[in-house]
Parts: sequence; C-alpha cells; structure tokens
Amino acid sequence: MKRIKINTNLNLYFLFTLLFVTVNFFAQKNTSKKPNFIVILTDDQSWVGTSFLANPNDQRSKSDYYHTPNMERLANYGMRMTNGYAPAPFCSPTRKSILTGLTPAKHEYQKDRDNWTTAFRKQMTIPKILKLADSNYVTAHFGKWDARYDHFTPEEMGYDFSDGLTSNNTGGGKSTLSAEGKETPFKMGDAWPKTYDDPKLIFSLTQRSNDFIEEQTKKNKPFFLYFAPTISHGPDRLGTKHKGNPLATPIGFLDKPLDVMPDRATLEQRISEAGLAQDRTDILWLDDGIGAILNKLKETGALENTVIFFINDHGVEKGKGTLYDGGIKTVSFAWGPKYFKSGIRSKQLVSNIDMVPTALELAKVDPKKAYKIDGSSMLPLLQGKDKPIHESLYFEMGATRAVIKDGYKYLSFKAPQSIKNKLEKNGKKTTHICDKPGGRGSESPALKFYAKNYFDSDQLYDLSADPKEQQNLYGEFKNSIKLYDLKKTLQSYVDQVPGTFPIDLKKPSKLKG
Repeated sequence: MKRIKINTNLNLYFLFTLLFVTVNFFAQKNTSKKPNFIVILTDDQSWVGTSFLANPNDQRSKSDYYHTPNMERLANYGMRMTNGYAPAPFCSPTRKSILTGLTPAKHEYQKDRDNWTTAFRKQMTIPKILKLADSNYVTAHFGKWDARYDHFTPEEMGYDFSDGLTSNNTGGGKSTLSAEGKETPFKMGDAWPKTYDDPKLIFSLTQRSNDFIEEQTKKNKPFFLYFAPTISHGPDRLGTKHKGNPLATPIGFLDKPLDVMPDRATLEQRISEAGLAQDRTDILWLDDGIGAILNKLKETGALENTVIFFINDHGVEKGKGTLYDGGIKTVSFAWGPKYFKSGIRSKQLVSNIDMVPTALELAKVDPKKAYKIDGSSMLPLLQGKDKPIHESLYFEMGATRAVIKDGYKYLSFKAPQSIKNKLEKNGKKTTHICDKPGGRGSESPALKFYAKNYFDSDQLYDLSADPKEQQNLYGEFKNSIKLYDLKKTLQSYVDQVPGTFPIDLKKPSKLKG
C-alpha cells in the first residue's frame, strides 16, 4: 500500500479541494430556499439498537447495552416513528427502495425475480429527481453501496460524489464495472483497500461527509447527502476492530490520524462511564460520526435548513431474512425544526420508502409528476397530524408475502412445488427465503425463534398483543371478517406487481365479526 501525505484537517484530495474561508462566513446561515437533506442509513441495526426508547410505550425498544447520545439528540428533538418498517429484510432491496421510493416488488431488485437488474436500471432515483427539480442540488453518497449483485454505479444513479462500488465489512470495491455488457473503468474514485482496520473507514467517511457539507454550504448550494456506514454490520461487537490502523483511507495511508471524531482510544472509557459492557463499542463509533456531522452543520450555519432522516436497511432482531417484525421493523426518526414539529411521536405505519416523497414535497416537487411512487409523504405526521398515511404495508421475500393492517399481520408462505420437491428429496424443509436448502445463514435465528409457526402456510398475528409473533391466530380467525379483509388487501398488492402468488380468497359462508 502506498503511503500518502494528507493534511488530516483537509478534505481527501480526490473528492474536493477545500478552500479556506473566515470564521465569520461559517457563522452565516445557508440562505438557500431549497432544504438540504441528509439520509443516515445504518446497516443491520436492530430495532432495539439505541439507548433511547424507539417506542415510549414499549420498554423492549430501548437497549441496555448501547450508548448513543447523538442519536438520542436527534430523536428527542425530532419526530420518532414508533411503527417504522423497512420494505425488505435484506440490504440490497431495501437500499434500492430508499433510492426510488418503490417497494422491492416494483423496482424488482430481488434475485428471485426475473430480469431484476434490467428492470431496476429503468427506475428514477431521488438524487436524479432533485437535480431535475433544481439543477443547483449537489448529491453525494458516502459509505456502503452494496454492489454485490450488479454494477450500477452511484454516478449512474445520480450522485455527483461517492466512494464508488463498495460492499460490506472490508470496504473492498471494484475497479471496473460491467455496464450494458461492456467493461468500463470506474472513474469516480479508486477501489477501496481491502482492510479490516476500519470497515467502511468511519473516520474518513465522516470527514468526507463534513467536507462535502462545508463545500456546498460555502457555495450556497442545496445538497442531498447519503451517509451509509456499515456499522453495526461491521465492525464486530467484540470491540476489536476499532483498535485497527487509524491511518487507513480509501486512497492509501495518512501521515496522521483523522481527528474529525473523538479518538478511538476513548471508546472503551466512554462505554465504561455509561455503565455498559465493553463489547458494545461499534454503535458508539457510529454515533460519534453522527455527532461530528451535526457539529459541522451547526458550524457552517446549515443546520436550520437541513432535514435529517435516520433509518435502517432492515431489522436483525432474530428475524433477518424473514417478514416477521424481527426482520423488517426498524428504528426510524426525522429531524428538521424549520419544517416540522420537534419532540413528537407517531404510532402510524411508516416505511423507509416514505423518505423519497417526503423529501420531494419539502423540496416543492410534486412526486406524482416525477413518477409513480409507492411511498407516501410523512410531512403531515411530521407537522403533528395524527392521521394514517398508509392503511396497510406490503412486503415480499422469497416464498413469503405479508401485509400489515389495523395492527394485524397476515403472512402467507407458499413455496413453489418444484422447490418443495427438491428440498424434501434432500430431507430439508422449504424455508421462507426459499433459494437454498434449509435457508440462508441469516435465516437461522428466525428458524429457532419463530419455530412454533415457522412452516405454517398461513399465519396471522396481533402485533399489539403479541409483538414477538408467537401465537398464530389463523385457525381462530379462519372465518373472520378481519382475516378475509387482510387476504383481500394482500391480493390487491399482489395484483399490482409482476409475477403470481396464490392466495385463497374463497369467501367463507359464515363470516364472524
């Protein structure tokens, strides 16, 4: 690895050239009429992965082993969504939904769908739409791109600045990409070094984000920043990775460590002072990055005109890979005091796909004129109106489809007979993901936790009375109006998306209330 000399107080040179200005300039507020947007997307963060109550009425939604003062700072003074969901229980489809505002079934970025990469290439994205609405918008994506299954570049998706094609823990990227069958050099930045020292290089990731904010504020340009570290997917929770080489960056090694965040040597001390276990340093590391970004927004005067969305790509609470709440329920909150109320809570159903239409409405872009979006604007909720923006939410993954409505979840598990035959021949049961005998490794915790009803074809749960989804009420509700309505709702979604999925809509002769 080559050694490079970089002033750690400056931007990494391959992205920006930092110009010096006076302190008085930074004290000025961003006078742009269009709001700035920052999307903080964490990786594999549990619904209970913070030190504040995600749901004030549910003690389970607060972690006893994480310390997240800056997340608390945002959540306490913003809008906390206590019923927030990811559109899928895996990284890639959710991340593409956040880009487009479409469910995975619509943008078709799922490996179990035919021609999925081709279909996605045709979709619009929020950075593209913002730039069409106002050419002054400058867009950036720093962190995980998750390009394991395709070669779509951040540039192709509308970003002006990015880290390139980056994946999971190591930060290793691709120097070339296949676009329309051709090998093309990727010129937005060199591939990341394969290092376990600092997965996604949280210090340099934060530094690049702050330099981007500083640069655009100085130019009085509205911006859209996608901040996507791999934490808590990596580094691991054992508290070892943060002790790695602090000089590692995407383009070589620094002379001196970056000082954009508190020194990594202080992590364990601060964890101890909070009375928590020493193996929970990863989330505090992420929290430090968020705190540094908030401080930069305040320093540059951009804070007031910035809207921040904090979301997760999926749940990991014993349900990753499945449509149980453990796989799809997430921490979700938004902050933007200039545009909506502070310190409020909403119990209404929301999804990550709602971020796109919300941002477009705040930017005074009619999403209906842009393209058909599955998400709904959260702005009424953010302004204090306690009315549903969704009557229901739809989910799909592998051999499973699910719908949430009126506090109930109906889950239908119908694997194709061809796959059933193949797996049963090998003595394996078909699982919800349904593409490998016995399911993927990520599905293993769910196989155990939801073992009682896991292989039932039809499942019904009262999420209020049974949030852990242990009591399948399907038999009890088989002839009920409630279940029949949920099935009709699910069928209405299935009818709108590619493919087929069998749902028994035979109306019982005698419906119970």
